Parts: sequence; C-alpha cells; structure tokens
Amino acid sequence: MKPRVSLQDSSLCNGNFSLRIDPVRSEDVGLYEAWVKYNTELHSCHVELGVITVTLSPPNPVIENELLLMSCNSSHRASLVETCWFHKEHPGSTSRTFCFLSSALSMLYPAMSDAGSWRCQLRYSDKEIISATYNLQVLGVEGPANPVVYAAAGSAA
Repeated sequence: MKPRVSLQDSSLCNGNFSLRIDPVRSEDVGLYEAWVKYNTELHSCHVELGVITVTLSPPNPVIENELLLMSCNSSHRASLVETCWFHKEHPGSTSRTFCFLSSALSMLYPAMSDAGSWRCQLRYSDKEIISATYNLQVLGVEGPANPVVYAAAGSAA
C-alpha cells in the first residue's frame, strides 16, 4: 500500500498509533489489526474499514445537457433499503433531495445549477446509514435567462 500509508510519527510518543491511508481505494476494505508493545504489555486494536464510492458516467467534469448517471455504492454487507441524494445542503442555498430504492441517480439534462456538492446517503436493513460527498463539476455556458442583453452606448457589455 506504499506510498499511500503512513504512521503519524509525531504522535507515536503520545500513544497515537493511527494508520493513515490516503487516498482510500475500494480494495482497502477489510479488517486492520495493530499490535503495540509497551514495556512488557502487549496491546492490540482491530478496526474494520468500509468504503463508499461515488462514480459518474461519463466521468467528471460533466458536459451540460449530456446524460449523467451518478452511482453510490458501499462495502456494507446488509441489504440496501434506500439511497438519498442531497444537493447543496448549505443554509441559504436552494437544496434538493431525491430518494430511490436503487443506488443510482440519472440526470437527463444536467445544468450549470447542478454543479456543486452532492451527498449520497445509503440506508441499510440493519439501520446503518452511510454517506459520502461528491463535488460535481458541470461544463457549460451560463448566461441570462433572456438571450437579449441591452447595454448603454459607451459602456462595457
């Protein structure tokens, strides 16, 4: 897994034996075990890493008005009950929510307004809720709603 894996060397003296994986990949899913020997004591820790992935077809950036399929999948073993997609959840912005039984969201005509933060939330039969955020880029031309623009003579337009 090198060079994606590192220990936080400066934190080892403080008892922090965290393992950092950057970037996480789908194949990193699984059980991780750490053994730490301090004087005569042996300590162990088990951590299970699950991974959630957001994929786009076609890949990012998306061209305005071209069909887009966003999928969200997780390594969680329980049955998927519902997938919800949240767009621009920040206060003061126009937000939208879509919920489905499948994990995919299709947009027939993505617009510039569809760009930005999207969060998929997966809800499973064992009550587990897992989410991931994805920053969608849309390439296109954003202009006025009315294609006629008036400008004063001598000014910039």
